[in-house]
Amino acid sequence: MLIDSHCHLEYEGLVEEQGAVLDRGRAAGIGGFLNISTKQSEWDQVVGTAAREADVWASVGIHPHNADAHADLARDTLLEATQHEKVIGIGETGLDYYYDKSDRDTQQRLFRMHIDVSRETGLPVIIHTRDAEADTLKILQDETERGEFPALIHCFTASAQFGRDVLDLGLSISISGIVTFKSAKDLQEVAKTIPAGRLLVETDSPFLAPVPHRGKSCEPAYVSDTAKFLAELRGKSAEELATETTDNFFKLFKKAAA
Repeated sequence: MLIDSHCHLEYEGLVEEQGAVLDRGRAAGIGGFLNISTKQSEWDQVVGTAAREADVWASVGIHPHNADAHADLARDTLLEATQHEKVIGIGETGLDYYYDKSDRDTQQRLFRMHIDVSRETGLPVIIHTRDAEADTLKILQDETERGEFPALIHCFTASAQFGRDVLDLGLSISISGIVTFKSAKDLQEVAKTIPAGRLLVETDSPFLAPVPHRGKSCEPAYVSDTAKFLAELRGKSAEELATETTDNFFKLFKKAAA
């Protein structure tokens, strides 16, 4: 069994045939799906899908692209949304300086708010970071000094040094279909070195379809292709990697295990 630790089931490309998408995932051996939110207006829909489907969980949070539109989001509003029984994670949140769609100070403030709620609830923070390694690391270090919290770097594409630094802070790392791309040699080298107990897999669907599905809308079933590639890269059987990453998912997202 595999878990798709990060998918957007309400996004165009998946939501139109959501039931069939989930069934194809189940047929491919995907035993669980973490449905990720990126803005407050999605929360009800994301949580509603999780409430309806026994093998789907939800996150609540604000993507850095949407930070400006949520500059006045109250901490208590986020905290209240985490109380639903199927909400097992907070995010995705973080920093994106590649597109810079929101003010950087606002991105950072909301990122810290998500971490603060994570610290109170024990729910993992699901972190997006792009072209923002230094500030992401500084915030993680600052906030860890204030008190530990569980966290995951999703869709890891950062440097090897950043990977070592976040692992030293106790974070986990999730690998997406990008690792299968011919151009992803650096990421492949990093993926070989992630400790077995800290590795998760994801699709980030409907984006980033892995080889051999490049050019298609990605869907959770394709996490099996990423996992197979990753297993070969790490010199393990597909079954062994599936067991490890599934165990890691439930160790990190303890509310799902409960």
